[in-house]
Amino acid sequence: MNIFYKPIITLSLLVIITSCKNKVDQYVTVDELNKTVFTSTDLIPDNHFLGDATCKTCHAKEHDYWKGSHHDKAMQIALDTTILGDFNNVKFTSQGITSRFFKRDNEYFVNTEGPDGKYHDYRIVYSFGVSPLQQYIVKFPNGHYQCLRTAWDTQEKKWFDLYPDFKVVHSEWLHWSRGGLNWNTMCADCHSTNVRKNYNENASSYNTKYAIINVNCEACHGPGKTHVEQAKALGSNYKFSGDLTMTSHTNPKTLVDACARCHMRREQISEFYNFEGSMLDHYFPQLIAEPIYYPDGQILDEDYVYGSFVQSKMYHNDVTCTNCHNPHSLKLKFEGNKLCAQCHLPETYDSPSHHFHTIGTESSKCINCHMTGRYYMGNDFRRDHSFRIPRPDQSLKYSTPNACTQCHTDKDNQWAWSAYIKQYGKPKKKHFSDLLLPGLRGGDDGFKHLKTLVKDTIYPEIARASAVKAMVNYNDPAVIENLLYFLDDDSPLVKGASLDILGEINTNDYNNYFLPLLKDSKRSVRVKAFFALGSLDEALVPEPYKEVYSKVKVEFETSLEVTSDFSGGKVKQGNYYLKQGNLSEAIKSYEAALKIDNLNNIIRTNLANLYYRNGEFINAEQAFKTIIQQEPEYGPTYYSYGLLLAELNRIEEAIGQMNLAIRYMPDNLRVYYNLSLLYDKIKFFDKAVETAKSGFEQAPQDESMLYILAYAYSKNNQMEKAKKMAKTLVDLYPQNTNYHTFYRQLNTIQQ
Repeated sequence: MNIFYKPIITLSLLVIITSCKNKVDQYVTVDELNKTVFTSTDLIPDNHFLGDATCKTCHAKEHDYWKGSHHDKAMQIALDTTILGDFNNVKFTSQGITSRFFKRDNEYFVNTEGPDGKYHDYRIVYSFGVSPLQQYIVKFPNGHYQCLRTAWDTQEKKWFDLYPDFKVVHSEWLHWSRGGLNWNTMCADCHSTNVRKNYNENASSYNTKYAIINVNCEACHGPGKTHVEQAKALGSNYKFSGDLTMTSHTNPKTLVDACARCHMRREQISEFYNFEGSMLDHYFPQLIAEPIYYPDGQILDEDYVYGSFVQSKMYHNDVTCTNCHNPHSLKLKFEGNKLCAQCHLPETYDSPSHHFHTIGTESSKCINCHMTGRYYMGNDFRRDHSFRIPRPDQSLKYSTPNACTQCHTDKDNQWAWSAYIKQYGKPKKKHFSDLLLPGLRGGDDGFKHLKTLVKDTIYPEIARASAVKAMVNYNDPAVIENLLYFLDDDSPLVKGASLDILGEINTNDYNNYFLPLLKDSKRSVRVKAFFALGSLDEALVPEPYKEVYSKVKVEFETSLEVTSDFSGGKVKQGNYYLKQGNLSEAIKSYEAALKIDNLNNIIRTNLANLYYRNGEFINAEQAFKTIIQQEPEYGPTYYSYGLLLAELNRIEEAIGQMNLAIRYMPDNLRVYYNLSLLYDKIKFFDKAVETAKSGFEQAPQDESMLYILAYAYSKNNQMEKAKKMAKTLVDLYPQNTNYHTFYRQLNTIQQ
């Protein structure tokens, strides 16, 4: 559920602006800094967790609800009583791989393809989950535990492939024996109690520990030691005093955040969860972005509910998880529309006058219009918890899904929108997606829509923060100004998203904006601020910030350490080294990232560019060749490789790569620009003009295409055409003195 990776190649907008004077350059006082509360990073001893048998003595009813639940069965030792799959010498084949499930000496085994591409027998040590599927875990050397890709369908009673349409080779990170299905880092934190990953990067080993194997009572309520001691000591005089978490006294939004720890896709910040601070002191959630979400916020890839629920009106009106779900059994409190009728009057909403379907049918159920769902992991149907109204109008414009045509598969979106208007009229209130959708998809007013969304606090925090994240796609100088403004926002999500973008700028120009955020109340914001300050020499940290800087440095280094078994974690480390000007260490971090995920060619592309910057041309060339071998139709690689070859003065080879780049990404104008210059360099002036014209025809108003075509005409002695292009440049960009000079030179030559 962790999320990571930002490319080191930032957009031009991030280096256009070098200063901003909207904010007074001043430091907070030492007294203000001392108010910062640094949440403890202390580990809770395992013996403070007493187990469900102890809880049962006083909370038998709650224990009975919990027993047998998904939390109870989250992880179990592989025994006859826990294994649900058929291990009677059964074979299952998918994607050319045949796995055989069998028993030997009363133990459970699978024979399947391993990390070396060969078949081996593997002993099942744990079962994982209970319904609608059960996975199985194998122990590997160095403390690695791996989850099989083949799972047991507990409803259909059959083996199935979790990703049947996705071919994975044994050397890939996504192979079951590698990082993508590694229990230690991908699963353990949410399936057991008081987990410590304990990864040793140097040895590539784990010593993962937990207090209790499953999601026990204390996984939610915290260690029971103090609570039990107080209850025993005080007897009938005992009164709840905050010695447990997630109780009936917990306010709705705090409860949602507590559940979110495991029910969201997120980036990990702290080494382990110790029940201190808030969710944002330990994790930072995935924001709304494709391909995790549709651009209107509907679920696409797995988001584990939280990211959807906090978009909803329910969340903002203090509806919480336990209003619908029994907190111990996890089952719904009521069946059918009775669940929604707790708050929504049935005579108004559970009526044909509202839903326009026959009462008692599937079509009349609230959830089928307002909680559409998707299947994940092959057979696990999960509903979208954003509780939105169907929007066929957005489907027409942006190709997003809507509940109407998902049910009425014989109809189209125009039919659905016409029916919607007839029955309900146009939506009466503006949803955040009306602003986020055009912002994410681009367009003339996209940036304007994003600004409007971020600045209006009536909209959900996650939507506002997602709008901030999307601003990086706009080449507008006002982006920087807005991002600096958003650093003062009340929302830590908005601040964090702003820092993620600004942090990629390798400059000290904005340090006075970042330094105050070292004292932010949320650890995730402090850590992101520290990264943003990466280009600041520690010796030059202003005196009022020296102490807090040192404290946050420890938090930042911990966040890097806890994600060091992710390729994205190593990329983050590499980017930090780049901000510090340490190119050799950055290269080592990127090389380490590739060892984790050897087929990640986004990382390999950036590494190739780092090699190039460091003068390691042989390594850079080999990296580009590897990418081309693995992804022969990926145009940007040919372009980057062509630039490298041009730098090495291997012009004819560079021209060959640039032509391949045009074949695979014909809309990229920079390729035409550079290819024209390469032809010019070897005096193929006709080819230079031909190439420039091809780019110009795609974008006749583009500044770079106007210039390169004018230049190519001039070198090919087509002066009238060159003058015409240059005059257009002067007219369109009168402030650019270089164009005026170029135009005058052409006129001089003509005379």
